[in-house]
Amino acid sequence: MRNQRVTLQDIALLADVTKMTVSRFLRTPEKVSPETRERITKVMQEVGFPLEETEKKNKSKKIGILVPSFNNQIFSDLLAGIESVTSAQGYQTLVVNYDYSKEREEEHIINLLTYRLAGLMLTDSVHTLKAEKYLNAADIPIAQLMSLENANGRIAVGFDNFQAGYDMALALIASGKRQVVYFGSMSDARDMNRYEGYRKAMEDNQLIAQHITPNKVSSVSIGAGMLTLARQNNPDINAVLCTNDDIAVGVLQECIRLGIKVPENMAISGFHGLDIGLATTPALASVITPRFEMGKVGAEIMLKKINKIPTIERVDLHYRISLGGTI
Repeated sequence: MRNQRVTLQDIALLADVTKMTVSRFLRTPEKVSPETRERITKVMQEVGFPLEETEKKNKSKKIGILVPSFNNQIFSDLLAGIESVTSAQGYQTLVVNYDYSKEREEEHIINLLTYRLAGLMLTDSVHTLKAEKYLNAADIPIAQLMSLENANGRIAVGFDNFQAGYDMALALIASGKRQVVYFGSMSDARDMNRYEGYRKAMEDNQLIAQHITPNKVSSVSIGAGMLTLARQNNPDINAVLCTNDDIAVGVLQECIRLGIKVPENMAISGFHGLDIGLATTPALASVITPRFEMGKVGAEIMLKKINKIPTIERVDLHYRISLGGTI
């Protein structure tokens, strides 16, 4: 039975904070540091201070979202899909960027979970051990978007990156190309799954897989530099499968500058079907991915989970291959 005589001053003394800090925690917990929030919460639980109303208030309408980059159309499309659902239902999204750093993602996961969210949406499938412990201990719905691998029982909405890499590699090989090189980017889980699909397709056709990755966020200028390096390593290169369209556009521009005929002497494929690839001449071949739909469907499922409505938890939205004019 709770001791109703416990006061805010008692909580403050036990948590080694001021009474004003405890009051701020109860009204606006996001304005209190994560460490202090954790300490006050622990004391309140130990003394039986009623937290139900505070938790209900702070948990009802906030959804956390983690993205690896703000400078990429892929994630802006995904966020647009999420907010097309959440804003209509009165939910607030708290979006944070971790710049492809596992350590920063871990820090943000821990921090966001102290906000007593209604749900949390991730865009990666591989996390640090500490982050996984916090995710597994969370009592809120958690969604993984953009991939179906390693979902660990969470909501998963995306497509098969391995199969997409395999299918596009086969399209390049079927065009008659044999020296096909994979251009990666940040070596994140999605990137590596695509590479493994490409590698399997090369192996199935008795061809040698070749991989170049700058471990930098993809861009047009990086694509041009990667082609230069690839041609130095293998002068016979005649096809490139890129993990993103902006890298592929950089490759295409460099081919045009050097007078390399596309697709006759160099076939090029991107990934995601971004606007930049549609504006090139010739139009870029690409794996078309449903980014807006992944965000929208993921948000719809999450809101059902939050409201205890039965729903499916794994959705494969697939992809399609566009050969454009570069294969």
